Amino acid sequence: MNNAPSVIVFDVNETLSDMSPMGARFADVGAPAPLAKLWFAALLRDGFALAAAGDSARFADIGAEVLRGLLGRTALDRDLDGAVEHVMSGMAALGLHPDVADGVRTLKSAGYRLVTLTNGSPQVAEKLFATAGIREDFDLLLSVEDAQAWKPARASYEHAALACGVAPDQMLLVAVHPWDIHGASRAGLGTAWLNRSGETYPAYFRAPDHTITGLGGLTRALAPAGPV
Repeated sequence: MNNAPSVIVFDVNETLSDMSPMGARFADVGAPAPLAKLWFAALLRDGFALAAAGDSARFADIGAEVLRGLLGRTALDRDLDGAVEHVMSGMAALGLHPDVADGVRTLKSAGYRLVTLTNGSPQVAEKLFATAGIREDFDLLLSVEDAQAWKPARASYEHAALACGVAPDQMLLVAVHPWDIHGASRAGLGTAWLNRSGETYPAYFRAPDHTITGLGGLTRALAPAGPV
């Protein structure tokens, strides 16, 4: 990354939100809790496939359809419609990872503009941040629903740059997903990989500019340059 970022762009699902409680939502309806991870991976797969074909659909719509396919083969304790509704409503009930609130406030105090760019719903992010008391720290809550292309398509990151009124190289994306890091880098953004799991970064993706294990480490990583 050549320029110091003025705007920090956050992915939301798994990066800021703790999705581990989704397993309990599956268990609630009689499905195996580990099915939550398969569901989310299949949801992303189909969203990416639509983007690659030049199409788009809402996160919630894809998620519900994928759920119907997975839960339709499972012995449930309620009807399929009720099970799908219960699981999907869990997305709006998630909380933040423990490091997020303080990390966001520290970045805001350091002078960075903070925005989100999610493949999910901006309403989910709105509730998530309002509940945690950090909504006012974000200038914009952006979603690919308005970009007509899911991340990691270039158009999604260009939409964020246009909405913020800056060039892509003035932005830095923070995400736990290497595919998101790769897409942002290809679009000209700086990148910070939030490695919550201790996994090795895939060599076939573009390497991140920064690697951190908690959001509090980002301010330190950017300190030599500072905001513009």
